[in-house]
Amino acid sequence: MPVSPAYRPDPRFFDLGEDYGDAVAAADFPEAILRVRNDRAAASVGLDALTDAEWISHFGRFEPLPGQPGPVAMRYHGHQFRTYNPDLGDGRGFLAAQLRERPQAASARGVSDRENNAGRLLDLGTKGSGQTPWSRGADGRLTLKGGMREVLAAEMLEALGVPTSRAFSLIETGEALQRGDEPSPTRSAVLVRLSHSHIRFGTFQRAAYLGRRDMIEALVEHARALYHPAVAPGDAPGFLRAVVEASARLTARWIAAGFVHGVLNTDNLNVTGESFDYGPWRFLPHYEPGFTAAYFDQTGLYAFARQPEAVFWALTQLGGALKLVADAGPLTDALNGFGAAYIRELRAAFLARLGVQSLGEAADQRLLDTTLALLRQGGEALRWEPLFFDWFGGFASSARALGGPRGKLYQGETFDAFRFALFEHAPDRPERLEHPVFARPEPEEMLIDEVEAIWTAIDDDDDWGALYGKIRRVREAGEAWALTDC
Repeated sequence: MPVSPAYRPDPRFFDLGEDYGDAVAAADFPEAILRVRNDRAAASVGLDALTDAEWISHFGRFEPLPGQPGPVAMRYHGHQFRTYNPDLGDGRGFLAAQLRERPQAASARGVSDRENNAGRLLDLGTKGSGQTPWSRGADGRLTLKGGMREVLAAEMLEALGVPTSRAFSLIETGEALQRGDEPSPTRSAVLVRLSHSHIRFGTFQRAAYLGRRDMIEALVEHARALYHPAVAPGDAPGFLRAVVEASARLTARWIAAGFVHGVLNTDNLNVTGESFDYGPWRFLPHYEPGFTAAYFDQTGLYAFARQPEAVFWALTQLGGALKLVADAGPLTDALNGFGAAYIRELRAAFLARLGVQSLGEAADQRLLDTTLALLRQGGEALRWEPLFFDWFGGFASSARALGGPRGKLYQGETFDAFRFALFEHAPDRPERLEHPVFARPEPEEMLIDEVEAIWTAIDDDDDWGALYGKIRRVREAGEAWALTDC
């Protein structure tokens, strides 16, 4: 393959040894039809020069990339809807490769100078690549619809400045899958995601479950050195504090984006605070604290407004695992920092979504409170995403917002309080309003009806135009917002 000078393999997870994963092989799929190739993500790791045939060989047939030892199914446990499950692990995926991000790409994504100089360590991980020792009798496959949905979720979250894995590749695999919760047989696919670590909270939980202090120590040092190098060696509470801060930032960005992950089990949260593994996700159509994404979340455990609670609960499980190597007091202190970090990050996230500068804690909190009050009062008439679109940049968008399709909604005492709080804040990079996206009457959204329509076109007519068009428009919106994940 034509290896770009920007391609830098660095398979560090394998340094941990055999206690943490199992060597596996991908399934032998009957077909390999390339459906989505994320060249923007590929360029960030020096793989954009691959031909389509080479791409399929590496991400459909899983021939190892240069300098990579081959796939490994990672071992982990986890709480699933707060019930502990020791029979987890990579059941339909594996870690295919680890490589360094190009410094220019890291800088463009708002990455710190420390990480930028080395290039972030990124994973290529799969979903739907076949059975592993952890499949528990399942087929190890992914539906094409599930792969398409993950592509859309990742694209939208990246555009909205949420720390997220990126859908790197989607290849249709030619198998007819049987599923109990959707029409069957259905088409199959294998997805590859580019992610900033697959070290989960559940990876630590497994080591603690086994009573392996040595494994916990090795995991802390591995994750600290690679993902939180500002933490001193051996400082488990400091490591937990860094994970708490990153998780608070992620959760705040979800809320500001109106995003509901759906399954916040401890095996779906990682040590870098990057969102990944999108199953029954949804974006809010309008403000609804109890909105759930998963039909099986009967109690609303992972509802929109309960996501901070869910993430904090998961962090406490990570803290419990770390008690094998640190005293409870400093770990508790680290966990207790979540609330303040979350509120601070939430204020920052809402300011970023509204395109205005900080004016200090009191004024920023006032803007957060009045924004939520206006969304609450607007009900179903005022959708989540259009509010941020209409008022992006503050005062500079007054004529556009009031003269637009929702102009009549912007009146009354609640709106006046919002407008006053918004206009206190100076615009941040007001030149962004010159982007053609803001000349349109409606923002780019990712609501379930459109997602289903995109799938229907693929399923009925093998028409991929709607999907590719949606990806293009979402990326345009991301260019207009010009948000970052840091």
